[in-house]
Amino acid sequence: MTIRTLFGLATASMALGTAAQAQTEIEWWHAFTGRLGELVAEQVETFNASQSDYKVVATHKGNYSETLNAGIAAFRAGEQPEILMVFEVGTATMMAAKGAIKPVYEVMADSGADFDSDAYIGAVKGYYTSTDGEMLSLPFNSSTPVLWVNRDALKEAGVDPDSDLSTWQNVGAVLDQLKEADRTLAVYVENTGVGKSEPASGKWL
Repeated sequence: MTIRTLFGLATASMALGTAAQAQTEIEWWHAFTGRLGELVAEQVETFNASQSDYKVVATHKGNYSETLNAGIAAFRAGEQPEILMVFEVGTATMMAAKGAIKPVYEVMADSGADFDSDAYIGAVKGYYTSTDGEMLSLPFNSSTPVLWVNRDALKEAGVDPDSDLSTWQNVGAVLDQLKEADRTLAVYVENTGVGKSEPASGKWL
């Protein structure tokens, strides 16, 4: 049996709550390739082998934007999956899609699941939580910004390599000093997702 009501899951993802039937098939569309795709496949295989009530079928649907668009098109055609991975900026789109999703807090309550949203890091939880404190979607993976500093380049520019770079304002002040010293390749910011061995994106400042 397949039920077609979706709820927000997260990177943001959305998913469907359903009562257990004999081998209920659950379609999961995601945006992972490479090592992350391999990890997802391992998770699905492990879950499927651990029980006989459900079978998750994971399908790669392109990058984040392509996966979101595929989900929207499928919903309009009445052929949406039970679980759709949606990236952060797509969360508002799904929340505004009336009838397309069922919030995670409702799914958990309806199923009687023991769910503690406080188990998530505050910044992650807050992104997917309503102003009423209800979690709308379930964080699955979260990228981690990393700041790299070329200490030698900072020293050569007359900047203390131990400068406090814990805020963007402080980073900006150091960058101004580097600009004055005509040094630009001293600070590097990259966005690395959990489980990735290579940066998702990055830029020398």
